[in-house]
Amino acid sequence: MNKTKWKRTFITIYTGQAFSLLGSSAVQFAVIWWLTAYTESAVTLTLATVISFLPNMLLGPFAGVWIDRYNRRTVMIAADSLVAVSSVLLGLAFLLYHEPSVWLIFVVLFFRGIGNTFHAPALQAAIPMFVPTEMLEKAGGWGNLITSVSTMVGPALGAGMMALFPIAPIMLVDIIGAVFAIVCLLMISLPDMTSGEEVPHLFDDMKQGFLAMRENKPLMAAFFPVIFASMLYMPLGSLFPLLVRLHYLGGAGHNAIVEFVFSAGLLVSSSIMGIWGGMKKRFVMISVSIITLGMAAFFSGIFPTEAFGGFVICCFVMGASGTFFNVPLMAHIQESTPPQMMGKVFSLLNTAMTLATPFGLLLAGPVSEAIGVELWFIGSGFLMAVIGIICFFTTHKFN
Repeated sequence: MNKTKWKRTFITIYTGQAFSLLGSSAVQFAVIWWLTAYTESAVTLTLATVISFLPNMLLGPFAGVWIDRYNRRTVMIAADSLVAVSSVLLGLAFLLYHEPSVWLIFVVLFFRGIGNTFHAPALQAAIPMFVPTEMLEKAGGWGNLITSVSTMVGPALGAGMMALFPIAPIMLVDIIGAVFAIVCLLMISLPDMTSGEEVPHLFDDMKQGFLAMRENKPLMAAFFPVIFASMLYMPLGSLFPLLVRLHYLGGAGHNAIVEFVFSAGLLVSSSIMGIWGGMKKRFVMISVSIITLGMAAFFSGIFPTEAFGGFVICCFVMGASGTFFNVPLMAHIQESTPPQMMGKVFSLLNTAMTLATPFGLLLAGPVSEAIGVELWFIGSGFLMAVIGIICFFTTHKFN
């Protein structure tokens, strides 16, 4: 694919994803803040996140088999369609019941999770099919830039709409965004990996994915530090609203600021990666990013109630550090994995991270309620910094 054509394909895909992410981000903010205000429970928030990830735990290992056997554009269209349907159901629940059962919301979050289980690895596996190898890190930065703008505007849009409308109409934003993403995907074409007529041999194909991961020694050296860091990091995002409400005594507007600034960190770092392309020593960059994430989380819990501004700065640092961690890791996998194995490897990695996450979430909820959410930030931040140091030593020979 020539230079002009791959850029046009990239822009078309991510334009659709930008609107889809904008709608999803607005809806996610509205639903999570509704749960925060309605329950004021760390257990409920962490349980909501666990349920969102449950489809990945159950289906993730199998998702890559279909992603590598069927057209990746088709997989993404099906996933976006499922997310749109889930938003319709969620909107109807709020419209009909006003204050629907929390368990009903959990069911809808589960179906949204199914769409995300297939969409994320399909998108990551599709990128190397048309982006030149030497441009993968810059393309990753551009993709993160588009994503961060959408996720930065989304919470502000969600907060603004909550101030003007009941929560049910907010679901329309997500539905429109998903439809637009599908239209954009229909405008491009991606080659089939293999014939979709053959019935997938699920466990044989999964074994091939495991072998491909195991043979990738640099990836395996970073694997366990990444998993343990994810176990500690994922609960922080779920507990942001509770930290804002209970420790910093803020409201929905304060939480929107936090989400906005976190996404601004993503925006700045993604812009840097899009221009710079990142360090040649990718695993040093990953290790330093984990350490920085940990220190920012640590100080988020250390700051006193009146130091909300300091917490906002930490959110910016956490957002920025995430890009410097994610982009080089994804680029390494895209560059070092055979195309016919890429969907499996991304699905298995996402599933491993997802399986690790509930342990942190299920621990974080009760512990945060018992000792205070700010102490969880302090402890998990310290441990993340230690894990980043360990990652540096386990991966240094591959830099």
